[in-house]
Amino acid sequence: MNFKLDSVVVEEQCRTSVLARRILAGIPSSIPVRYVPDGRSAARPLPVSEPFGAGKRQMVVLHRRGPFLMGCPASSTQFACCGYLVLVLASNCPMDCSYCFLQEHLANNPALQLYANYPAAFDELDKLAQTSSGRCLRVGTGELADSLAFDSLTGISCELVDYFSRHKNLLLEFKTKTDEIDNLLKVDPRGRAIVSWSISPPAVFLASEHGTAPPSSRISAARRVSEAGYRVAFHLDPIIAYPGAEEDYLALLDCVFDALPTAHIAYFSMGGLRLTPGLRTVARRRFPGDRMLLGEEVLADDGRYRAFTPLRLRLFTRLHERIRKARRELPVYLCMESASVHRLVFGTPAPTPATLCTMLAGG
Repeated sequence: MNFKLDSVVVEEQCRTSVLARRILAGIPSSIPVRYVPDGRSAARPLPVSEPFGAGKRQMVVLHRRGPFLMGCPASSTQFACCGYLVLVLASNCPMDCSYCFLQEHLANNPALQLYANYPAAFDELDKLAQTSSGRCLRVGTGELADSLAFDSLTGISCELVDYFSRHKNLLLEFKTKTDEIDNLLKVDPRGRAIVSWSISPPAVFLASEHGTAPPSSRISAARRVSEAGYRVAFHLDPIIAYPGAEEDYLALLDCVFDALPTAHIAYFSMGGLRLTPGLRTVARRRFPGDRMLLGEEVLADDGRYRAFTPLRLRLFTRLHERIRKARRELPVYLCMESASVHRLVFGTPAPTPATLCTMLAGG
């Protein structure tokens, strides 16, 4: 376990669950454990000066009341979306990136929540597989929580890989900023699992990505899982327009291509730093020394602060050119950008979400 916990809270109905037993067996004995009738109460902000940071140090094992499968919360008719489906097995992350949207999205329930009734998620996946009408669908676990941050405790990744390996119309994506891949190396994905890394240049890592694995460690982990039979992908997201950013991001791509054969890379995504006014305020308050949060962004039509469009377009275009140079047909897509930006960067109309999802899922 590579992160600090102040306490663990277990909902009474989850006391004997497999997940609770695994977690309690894996944490240090010095961490206090208590049981509560309703875990949702323990997930609320603590009465301290910095409740979001404190929430990241309190783990709550509870029953999920809603569905596990959902559409990507970033989806919108304003953007050229990728058709991504999200499997919610946990909420919040022990890492603390200064730009993270969870600071605003989970402000009212910031505790680390792990759902003990996760086996019910496989029932939802069964229904999805049966009703997908022959399309191949991409399902990820890394939207509201890092996919692998807790995996040394939970071991859920092995169960997921085994399940998806038996379903040819579903593709699993783990998205992470860690190098926690030991469990993945124990199971054969049979081509149905991708492990993806959000990667940033060292300057962004040092300033903004607190508690994450260094970029070099993420790339090394990608090489190891690739050698074990997994497809890998990379998310250049958020791309931050700071002085020297273009050279730094191009050097980062060189590190990726030096470490991995391009044939082993399934795709790249690119997305610029985007902050709602609320997120911008809370991020700057929590991380007043982070120069990456002090750029001269403008308020865009979607209500988010973004880098000037010409600057954003230049960064996207230069990075896309470098990727095409490495392998011309390597898929690249934009996250939370408009169809017009897509056309300017790629020179083609934006594909529909269904088309892009099928392409990225290999269907």
